[in-house]
Amino acid sequence: MGFKEAVESEKFLVTAEVGPGKGTEIQGLLEDAELLKDRVDAINVTDLQSSVMRLGSLAVSHILADKGIEPVYQLTCRDRNRLALQSDLLSAWVLGIKNVLALTGDHPVLGDHPEAMPVFDLDSVSLLQTIKTMNSGHDLAGNEFNGAPDFFPGAVVNPGADAGAGLEMQIIKLEKKIEAGARFIQTQGVFDLNSFEKFMKRVEGFKVPVLGGVIMLKSAGMARFMNSKVAGISVPEAQIKAMAETKDKVRTSVEIASGLVRGMKDMCRGVHIMAIGWEKKVPMVLEEAGLK
Repeated sequence: MGFKEAVESEKFLVTAEVGPGKGTEIQGLLEDAELLKDRVDAINVTDLQSSVMRLGSLAVSHILADKGIEPVYQLTCRDRNRLALQSDLLSAWVLGIKNVLALTGDHPVLGDHPEAMPVFDLDSVSLLQTIKTMNSGHDLAGNEFNGAPDFFPGAVVNPGADAGAGLEMQIIKLEKKIEAGARFIQTQGVFDLNSFEKFMKRVEGFKVPVLGGVIMLKSAGMARFMNSKVAGISVPEAQIKAMAETKDKVRTSVEIASGLVRGMKDMCRGVHIMAIGWEKKVPMVLEEAGLK
């Protein structure tokens, strides 16, 4: 069953992600993907995550597809104008890639090449509109394709945005993304289930499946860093304390992550697990959460 069919089947969805590395070595990534293959509905391939130069998501998504692993091709607007975005999308389709997650992308100043010129010709909403136009058989200039793609597009939302205006802007933008064609939504990392439940009640009328984001904590320092540097992330002090005092960080991280997954089962359509280098621990999270 492909990812699109899994979404349409109304099952509880599970996705994970892998991040291409800095260089040509992909054996470890492929081992992680094979380990996850029969445990998740799809695997996201990040696109120069955090604006750090890495191996491209298009090539890795193609390799996964060739191995029978359903990829979600992440595509950011940061590094490409509308010509390159459309060309890469056509390339993705002929390489067997069907699922696309449309992202605006972090600014290059945050990454390892801060002097790089950003593009941002489009943003995530207009990229979704572009995918919809291409699916209809035309490019953005109105030219007809000789063979059209049929992508299954998705988008992201940050449910932990600051209450008030920040949260309202997230909800308004989410509605625009759905109107532009997003068929599934993956969220930024969630650590507070009460806050997430309130967010889900606000968006339940949108009728698009939402996968709650679950980030595996590696240390108390990582949690504090995200609290101070990553917009919309708020790790509760109890979780930070647990990671600081534990003698087994992996075990405690799995317990926190699996608890979040269990808590989300009745709130949303699935979970998106971001292990950030601990992909081999994802099966432990799923087993602990009761998801085989």
